[in-house]
Amino acid sequence: MKFTKKEIQELNIELKDTTPTEIAKWAISNSDKPVVTTNFRPYEAAILQVCSNAKSDIPVIWCDSGYNTPNTYTHAEKVISLLDLDIKLYVPKQTSAHRDVVMGIPDIEDPKHKVFTEQVKLEPFKRAMADHTPDVWFTNLRKGQTALRNSLDILSLGSDGVLKVSPFYYYSDTDLDVYLEEHKLPNEFKYFDPTKVLGNRECGLHTS
Repeated sequence: MKFTKKEIQELNIELKDTTPTEIAKWAISNSDKPVVTTNFRPYEAAILQVCSNAKSDIPVIWCDSGYNTPNTYTHAEKVISLLDLDIKLYVPKQTSAHRDVVMGIPDIEDPKHKVFTEQVKLEPFKRAMADHTPDVWFTNLRKGQTALRNSLDILSLGSDGVLKVSPFYYYSDTDLDVYLEEHKLPNEFKYFDPTKVLGNRECGLHTS
């Protein structure tokens, strides 16, 4: 189902007072091909739980850069098993070992960093979205993370027409700590994203 920008604005007002689970169920009921993306960074178990509860076989797109910490991979396996997730794994076309020889992880100011980001994150993501052609894309974007994300809301429309849904948009870290504890969900903080370096920097997935 397609929504106009005005309808999305009105829906955001309505949905602000609902729970993440209710938001996820609403989005699923208005979707033909939903997906949720994850990188298993901190607090990801929350978005994965509400989405899998709303639709048990929802495709979970994991774009693994190949640079995750051992803790993150262990955490990912735990969450996948706990929630019985239907993981669709996408990885870069070049191994991290090969790339380490060719360019390593370029500094944020290095012109090669743009190429690096394209290779390890954007290309696998674009490939995943092309394969699944979703009409609804669940993310764990939250207000206060970056300037761009502050300009969004629970629902936002991408330039490609895909409805982006962020059920936890108005949740703080403290709110999510409580949510994870109440639902007995694991969390993990030893996460590394080589494309962002700075916590308040966008990597490119949400800038279009």
